[in-house]
Amino acid sequence: MIVVVKVKKIGGSLMARIPSDAVKQLNIREDEEIQLDLKKPKKSYLGAMKGQIGEFTEEDRLESRL
Repeated sequence: MIVVVKVKKIGGSLMARIPSDAVKQLNIREDEEIQLDLKKPKKSYLGAMKGQIGEFTEEDRLESRL
């Protein structure tokens, strides 16, 4: 199961909460040991240039065919 969560600072530690639906599905109980595989998710840059690139023109379409 893959769950993406945000990390919060509490005192001098960082904490990540496990969503309740994941807890129910895996039947996790308090004081139980679990194993975590930690990775930073890759960022998607889709739409990062929104508004900075003009719309395609008919001339652009013709250039791509050459």
